[in-house]
Amino acid sequence: MLRALIRPAVPLTLLSLTLSLTQPPAATAATCGNSAVGFQAWKQDFASYARKKGVKQRGLAALAGAQYASRTIAADRNQKSFRYSLDKFMQIRGATTIVAQGRKRKAQDAAFFAALEKRYGVPAGVILAIHGMETGFGRFMGDSNVVDAITTLAHDCRRPGFFTPHALAALQLVDRGGLSAGTLGAKHGEVGHTQFLPGNILKYGVDGNGDGRVDLTDRVDALTSTANFLKKKGWRRGRPYQEGERNFKVIQEWNAATVYQQAIALMAARIDAP
Repeated sequence: MLRALIRPAVPLTLLSLTLSLTQPPAATAATCGNSAVGFQAWKQDFASYARKKGVKQRGLAALAGAQYASRTIAADRNQKSFRYSLDKFMQIRGATTIVAQGRKRKAQDAAFFAALEKRYGVPAGVILAIHGMETGFGRFMGDSNVVDAITTLAHDCRRPGFFTPHALAALQLVDRGGLSAGTLGAKHGEVGHTQFLPGNILKYGVDGNGDGRVDLTDRVDALTSTANFLKKKGWRRGRPYQEGERNFKVIQEWNAATVYQQAIALMAARIDAP
């Protein structure tokens, strides 16, 4: 879920979602860096901040063990696909395949998607387009350590104000058992079938399968959480969602890249077409 021009971990990131969480104190932001230099000192500062925010032993231990994620920084500096034209973007992201697979999956699980739309108002095509775009319908949910990635981005001087609340949320999730120090996700720290950043797991995550926990590596939990996110961001039942229409503004909350937003809307319409 959010992402300020973060590349979705399709073989996502949120990328991207706007998160209204408490901003880090100035002292934390002041220790940012553009390389691994200073990362250990930043972790010590952040540990003090996290402890004050209620993070306990497991979360603090995960932070202490975090390693600087060079691959994450490389990915963050290289987001070429968002500079492509819409046609080129859809081509390289496999839009035709996503639409075909989306239509097939909708037909195979019609009752589930009908129930989602009844509860949240979001049509199947939108959920399936996001699922296909983010992880190829769950085929690749990432191979990067989530705590490493998200703390590295919080330390990095490019966008610490955006990523620091997510880093704090990741440690809180470790405390609660929703993540572990070894959880794998996308290069920007997104988790699961539709690539939620940690803060969005806390805020919008739903136990869709009724097993008593929110696990976004579970398809039902992830798709239900995605529908909940869109509803909470203002999705209007039965209203159109192409560019310039009201619900398109909600799609913009998912990812900040214009071509990504346009692609989701177009693919969703094709998935839902009779």
